[in-house]
Amino acid sequence: MIDDTQATTIFPWHQQTWKLLSSRFPDLGHGLLFYGKKGCAKDEFTARFVAWVLCLNKQPESACGECSSCQWLKSDTHPNYVHITTDEDNKKQNAKIKIEKIRDLLPFVQQTGEGWRVVVIEPAEALNTASANALLKTLEEPGEKVVLILLADHYLKLPATIRSRLQHFALDRLNSQEAELYIQQQIPAITQNQISLLLNLANDMPLTAVEIEKSDWLQKRSQFVSDWLKLVAEKNMPLSYVNKWSKELNFSEFMIMFEYLLGDLIAFKLKQSLRNVDLDFQELERHYQLDDLFNIYSDLQQKKLMVAQNVQAQLIMDELFIQLMNA
Repeated sequence: MIDDTQATTIFPWHQQTWKLLSSRFPDLGHGLLFYGKKGCAKDEFTARFVAWVLCLNKQPESACGECSSCQWLKSDTHPNYVHITTDEDNKKQNAKIKIEKIRDLLPFVQQTGEGWRVVVIEPAEALNTASANALLKTLEEPGEKVVLILLADHYLKLPATIRSRLQHFALDRLNSQEAELYIQQQIPAITQNQISLLLNLANDMPLTAVEIEKSDWLQKRSQFVSDWLKLVAEKNMPLSYVNKWSKELNFSEFMIMFEYLLGDLIAFKLKQSLRNVDLDFQELERHYQLDDLFNIYSDLQQKKLMVAQNVQAQLIMDELFIQLMNA
């Protein structure tokens, strides 16, 4: 669903792309690919653009917000807008967009009538071979006044046959000043060091940085590294640490924090730059060989899949802490 906030939010790093698309309209071509790293606000840009294309009283920078089309979008009942994603009951990692959803598009994009019709497909990486092949026919034979928009984090993961039929627009092209200014606007009391840390953790994407700042795990990283060091040095009582951290953070937040820390421990071993620039990994890294850390990382990815398949998180935590202890 496209909400009113998304459809009117303007980010400075999107302005050049917005001007290009709005100035070319209606001669856009029917297939567009919006891509960029998580946290670049590509969803917000797409919501704003979809509302603008469908709007009956377009303004230079956004939809009017008042016409019948805008009201339909707000209530998620627009007859000329289709949003395709993975099944709501199948949001597990690596879920795919089923071919039936793409086949069902054909009557919609080939119908005739007044007004524009818009299809948004995201994440585009979730198209499997069959659904991607079905989409090719739609891309090659659309009706008039149809815009198909694909959203992707990594556009190279899309089949070349799909990519070649789309116009590409990168939405994560922003400089450090734009990112820092956005964070300062969202978190007025923040320091420059905190901004640098957040952007390091967020892959330089400002929306992700703001999201991380609100997380429970951010302020608990140093405490966990201290416990991790005690666990591997003393080789004792792993389940007591499991019990402690199960209370400190929910499983999802703990895994996010741990993956960041494990990645930095590997980076420290390899003498590469760190994301957690405020933490010291020197003592901890002495207890692990590089192969051990890569094995832990590989197992961690499997553990995340197991949780998605409804394996109990408590069992996963028990195994992980025992593995960390037995370096």
